[in-house]
Amino acid sequence: MINIGLIGFGYWGPNVAKNLFNNPKYKLDTICDYDNSRLEKAKSIYIKQVNYESDYKVLLENKDIDAIAIAVETSGHYKIAKDALLAGKHIYVEKPFTSTLEEAKELRDLASELGLIIHVDHIMIFHPIIQKIKSLIDSGELGEILYIEGIRLNLGQIKKDVSAMWDLAVHDLSIIDYLSDGEEPFYISAIGEKIYNPKESLVFLSLRYKGFIGHIQSSWVSPLKERKVVVAGTKKMVVFDDMKIGEKLMIYDKGVNVISGESIEYLDYAVKIREGDILIPYIPQEDALYNSLDHFLECIQEKRQSISGPNQAIRLLNILYQADKSMNK
Repeated sequence: MINIGLIGFGYWGPNVAKNLFNNPKYKLDTICDYDNSRLEKAKSIYIKQVNYESDYKVLLENKDIDAIAIAVETSGHYKIAKDALLAGKHIYVEKPFTSTLEEAKELRDLASELGLIIHVDHIMIFHPIIQKIKSLIDSGELGEILYIEGIRLNLGQIKKDVSAMWDLAVHDLSIIDYLSDGEEPFYISAIGEKIYNPKESLVFLSLRYKGFIGHIQSSWVSPLKERKVVVAGTKKMVVFDDMKIGEKLMIYDKGVNVISGESIEYLDYAVKIREGDILIPYIPQEDALYNSLDHFLECIQEKRQSISGPNQAIRLLNILYQADKSMNK
């Protein structure tokens, strides 16, 4: 069993706490937040089953705590993560990893030097449907990938410390990174608009990879709430609609056949649309956050790097930085 402390009980912290508390492989030792009202909320849920602190350094000084989960605003990640690593703690940290590439690389190198694990919660790659899509790609069932599209829209929650792209698109970037085995784009373009916020509340991000393109929409100012991923292959295409109650994944046996030959008049080639069946596979329900925390624990126990560790986080941060540069031109 791993003893873990949680720093941050605001927007996402309660979800992390619930999954840690319900996982028999973890012992949630302490919940920490500087806001007393949040601590009171935590106490009303967990009573005397965990400890409570307002100063995170108390957790770092506790030799019984093996790991620290960080669920605070992005601007606070670097300081707390560095202090935790220097205290000998493995760290789980919410996305995005840090505010800058330099901070991310420093933390990666420090963890490597100290033999500690960093796990960044790119939660979507631990979703059973994304893992199913990955197996379809790896088996060749979808054929060659043509494009991957991610759509994340809603009205709010507008954050002040990051843009909608840094908050929402990072999910889809992690999905593309996972599905493509860490492929990095060679072309990045983005346009955005600062609405009700000092940072962009609406962003359209386009990416070109070797062999396929990616397109991601991120918005805090949409009347619709959408969470959708489309992966189009030369053999089959899939749509993952996370807002559906059931039938979240649909596999379309659709595509285009190219017909060529001397008998085709006027054109060097012609295309024929292929319409096939639609398959809705059964996928057991699993909690992606629970799976993410389980993976973190396994990495600690087996002393191996997380698939959503600092190297993946740095690849994603690099894309976000290049996208910001594109928007600022």
